[in-house]
Amino acid sequence: MSWQLGLTVDRESRLSLAVQVRNSLRDLVEDGTLWPGTRIPSSRQLALDIGVSRSVVVEAYEQLSAEGYLETKRGSGTTIAHRAQPDTAGSTLVPPDPEPAAGAMWDLRTGTSNVVDFPRQEWIRCVTGVINDSGRLELGYSPPAGVPLTRRVLTGYLGRVRGVRSRPEDVMVTSGFAQGLALVCKVLLDRGHTTLGVEDPGHPGEREFITSSGLRPVGIPVDEDGLRVDLLEESGARAVLVTPGNQFPTGARLGPDRRERLTAWAREVDGYVIEDDFDSPFLHRNDRLPALQSLAPDRVVYAGSASKALAPALRLGWLAAPSELMASIEHVRAGWDIGCSGLEQLAFTRFVDTGAFDRHQRRLRSEFHRRRQAVRRQAATSLPGSRLLGGDSGLQAYLRLPGHVDERALVRAARARSVLVRGGRFYALTDTSRPPALVISYATVNTGGLIRSLMELGSVYRELTT
Repeated sequence: MSWQLGLTVDRESRLSLAVQVRNSLRDLVEDGTLWPGTRIPSSRQLALDIGVSRSVVVEAYEQLSAEGYLETKRGSGTTIAHRAQPDTAGSTLVPPDPEPAAGAMWDLRTGTSNVVDFPRQEWIRCVTGVINDSGRLELGYSPPAGVPLTRRVLTGYLGRVRGVRSRPEDVMVTSGFAQGLALVCKVLLDRGHTTLGVEDPGHPGEREFITSSGLRPVGIPVDEDGLRVDLLEESGARAVLVTPGNQFPTGARLGPDRRERLTAWAREVDGYVIEDDFDSPFLHRNDRLPALQSLAPDRVVYAGSASKALAPALRLGWLAAPSELMASIEHVRAGWDIGCSGLEQLAFTRFVDTGAFDRHQRRLRSEFHRRRQAVRRQAATSLPGSRLLGGDSGLQAYLRLPGHVDERALVRAARARSVLVRGGRFYALTDTSRPPALVISYATVNTGGLIRSLMELGSVYRELTT
């Protein structure tokens, strides 16, 4: 199949080739040029058609799959996904909301990052220092698993701040969390897994991503103590993706007893736990437990990234996996690409080594704590009867509403008042019996904006409940 739509890339653009390909394809989907079900070329064929390396197209396809634009089925190739909208019947698998934030005054939807506070000057100093100090070795190809120095520094850093028990040779630098998840899914598929347990409620984009990898996501209900491990044991799955430190989106923390039971389950079924530690930089000491991986380094794949703490554009993520699993992950990676940008890895290494990353995270924790407290105070006034779940830190607030509230009507009416927000049902896979809720991200809205947007939500809330 050749590409007939005239998709081109500009090699003098400030955007990377992968970002250009991703943006172009996304535009073709959103403007109706490419309809759901349309088959698109393989990554190899598209790379030949537009004159780029296959790794560029693979990265673009992976990101679009994670965002719900593409889906891959074994034997059928890659097609444009059917991006269903929520309806009154209640879809069980809703991809991320494709409606842009343009025109809205406040965007409280999850999936955003606080790039306004990106530490530009400190990052520039690190990049400049790396370039000035780089010789032939640093400017050449680095191993696909990552620059050795970066892997060593990451190993020490993760051990220091998260209690991760690993070795540099068992740490891989990835192009964000999405690529790390894709690699693990491919290895699981190769080893005979057909399903992957996921938290319910959980991240809709990740479920779409897992489906596109060839695995079937199996929803495991979450309560106020986190994942129901007893129901995981009954599911038949032998691997599970979890956010134990701060469950997305409810904010529940997986307690010590369930952590022990979860790692024991993994050993009993000869399976694995994938730990998505997506927002640990934003958790205060009282809310933060050591990584689940520290309990079972032989059964837990620890995954993180710089997307939330720094910027998604850096495409820097990492995996710390059991040795025997990492060997398989490296084998798969070798067939996909030739690694991430070595210069960006070294800049990040210096950023960590100089303490700049720690300082930046402390600033963010303080700011996000203020925002969460603003949500807590204003919700008590504007949304009487609501309850904020979870601790006192994190990236989003899960507001449980009284049972009589029409969640969908509230979300629709809020949009009419220039407030974009998602209801709890948006994140459900099969567990649609949960009480109504709002999930409020404060990653990109400051304290003043949060107060004003919640006041608007309060006006809608009163209209619907009186």
